[in-house]
Amino acid sequence: MATELSAQTRTLIKASLPALEAHGLAITRAMYARMFQNETIRDLFNQSHHGDAGSQPRALANAILAYARNIDDLVPMAAAVERIAQKHVGLQILPEHYPYVANALLGAIKEVLGDAATDEILAAWGEGYWFLADLLIAREGMLYNKLAAAEGGWRGWRDFTVAERRVESAIITSFVLKPADGGAVIRHRPGQYLTFWLEIPSQPPLKRNYSISSAPDGAAYRISVKREPLGVASNWLHDHAGPGTLLKVSPPAGEFFLPEHPDRPVVLLSGGVGLTPMASMLAAAAGGHPDVPVHYVHGTLDGSTHAMGAQVRELAASRPGITVTTFYEQPRPEDVAGRDYDRAGRIDVAWLRANTPLDQAHYFLCGPRPFLRDFVTGLTQAGVPGTRIHYEFFGPADELLAA
Repeated sequence: MATELSAQTRTLIKASLPALEAHGLAITRAMYARMFQNETIRDLFNQSHHGDAGSQPRALANAILAYARNIDDLVPMAAAVERIAQKHVGLQILPEHYPYVANALLGAIKEVLGDAATDEILAAWGEGYWFLADLLIAREGMLYNKLAAAEGGWRGWRDFTVAERRVESAIITSFVLKPADGGAVIRHRPGQYLTFWLEIPSQPPLKRNYSISSAPDGAAYRISVKREPLGVASNWLHDHAGPGTLLKVSPPAGEFFLPEHPDRPVVLLSGGVGLTPMASMLAAAAGGHPDVPVHYVHGTLDGSTHAMGAQVRELAASRPGITVTTFYEQPRPEDVAGRDYDRAGRIDVAWLRANTPLDQAHYFLCGPRPFLRDFVTGLTQAGVPGTRIHYEFFGPADELLAA
C-alpha cells in the first residue's frame, strides 16, 4: 500500500479538475451503468439511491471533485472516509469488490472524456483510486475484526427474527429483532444503524439501512420504519413483516452516535422519521448519564404522524434534566397543545437560540436534507462551531465507493 501519492499523480489529478467539473455527473452515471452489468456487484448496493433522479451519481460526482480538490492534503477528507468505511461495513463490501469499481470508474472516465483521458490521466486516477481504496480496505478490516470479536458480535449476515411489531403512528412501525440463534448482540452505540439484506418476491436482493431506535441492551434491537409511498422495502416490512419473520442483518455501523461519556449538554433535534436515532440516544442518556442536561426537540406534521410521543415523555419523567419540546407543523383539531404537542409551526433557529444552550451544547441532528441544510447552516451562523454539530441524514452520502 502506498504511503503517499506521487507528485506527478497529484499534478495530473488537479489538472483534470476542469473536466471533472464539466463532466463529473456523466462519468459517475457511466460508472454505475458499467458496474451494474454485473448482478453480484449490483446487489451490493442500495438501488433506491440509483433511480431516475440520479441522487447517488450526483453525490458521487461531488465526492470525486472534493477528493481532487483536496489531493494535496487529504486530512479534511478523514470524516468522509470514516463515513464511507462504516457504510461499507454495513453493506459487507469486501476487498475483492474494489477492482470492479476501479475498472468501472476508469472505463467511465475514458468513455466520457474520450481522447482527453490520456494514458497518463488514467494512470493518475488509477493510482488515486487505489490509494483511497487501500485506506478504506484497511479501516474496514479493523472494523470487521472489532465487530466479530465483540461480545455478541458477528461477521457477515446474521439471521434475526421479528419478536414484536408495534405501530407507532400512521406512517411509522417498529420491529423488535432478536437473533434466530438465541445468542447475544453487540451493544450498539446510540445513533448507529443496521443494514438489512431483504429478499422480497419478484425483486432482486435489496439492501437498506435503518437506525436502531432502542437503547443498547445486548439482547435485541428495535428499528422504526417509515412507510415511504414508493418504498419497496418499507412497504414490504409494513405489509408482511411480523412476529416470526426472518431478516438478514449485518452488525451495527455508523459514525453518528452519542459519546460514551458526554461532557456537555446535549440537544437532540429531529424532523419526521429522523427521530429514530434520537430515541436511542435519549433512552441511553436517561439510563446512563444522569448529570447531562438533554433537550429533545422534535418536529412532525401532526398527531397522526407523531411516533413514540408517550415513550419520550416517560423517559423525560424518569430523571431530572431532560426537557422535551414537540412541534406540530399543522395540528389537527383533535391535537391538544400541552398534551400532544408543545408548539404549533416549525422548529427554527431563533427558537433554539432562545431555548437551548447554544454556547455549550452538542447538537445532534437527523432528518430530511432540507431540515439538515437549514439547521446546520443556521446553527453555524448562530455561532455553534462545527465540532459541536453532528448530523445523520437519510439517502445517499457523498461517497467514493457509495451505497
